Amino acid sequence: MTYRVLLLSCLLATSLYAQTAEEIIARAEDIIRGKTSQGTFEMTVVTPEFTRTMVMDSWWVGTEKSLIVIKSPKKEAGNKWLKIGNEMWNYLKATETTIKIPPSMMLQSWNGSDFTNDDLARESSYKVDYTATIVGEEEINGEPCWKIRLDPKPEAAVVWGKIYGWVRKKDYIFSVVQFFDEKGRLIRYIVYSGIKTMGGRKLPTIWTIYNKVKKGHRTIFKILDIKFNIRIPDRIFSFRELERGD
Repeated sequence: MTYRVLLLSCLLATSLYAQTAEEIIARAEDIIRGKTSQGTFEMTVVTPEFTRTMVMDSWWVGTEKSLIVIKSPKKEAGNKWLKIGNEMWNYLKATETTIKIPPSMMLQSWNGSDFTNDDLARESSYKVDYTATIVGEEEINGEPCWKIRLDPKPEAAVVWGKIYGWVRKKDYIFSVVQFFDEKGRLIRYIVYSGIKTMGGRKLPTIWTIYNKVKKGHRTIFKILDIKFNIRIPDRIFSFRELERGD
């Protein structure tokens, strides 16, 4: 009887611990996503050969819909990316052509950056597509953090084999996130900084992605302005909007 009670207590404790990990990840992800969002961003791609900066506007509805419009530089202004469900299209203004991006290319570089198509389309979600487990507690830049491992759920169509995230205990903000492929190789990691209040919430406004495969490559993503949980008209996520000249 005592053994059964002890076993039940252990199972219950494990369940509660796992549930806590799921809650932590959900809160951390919600801080940078929201149910809907609209924003303006600056992205700088740094390589050993060149540095290029672009500014873009974007609209997102969860992981279901997104539209990204390049505003500068001039030669790329008007290029757009539309995502509806699990489908994604790229409109090239110079040639006035629309290209469908197949699922097999979701892990490919987005517009020459260290982001993937999956990142910009928000195809996957930590809290929906991964099982979270607390594997430790560590300090990042002097801030106590939970170290959480994210393993893909069996039914999830995701591009990463494993993810580790460090979440600050005091405000549930990501400090660092590491991404591994299916062979367990570290492909890239994101360092979050520039924490300030924007869009009615405290969040990291600078995301620096370091590429572990291509030496000397990194991408700096800055949030210039953002609004969360606002109403976004359905017309935004349409082919008419995608192919409309600006």
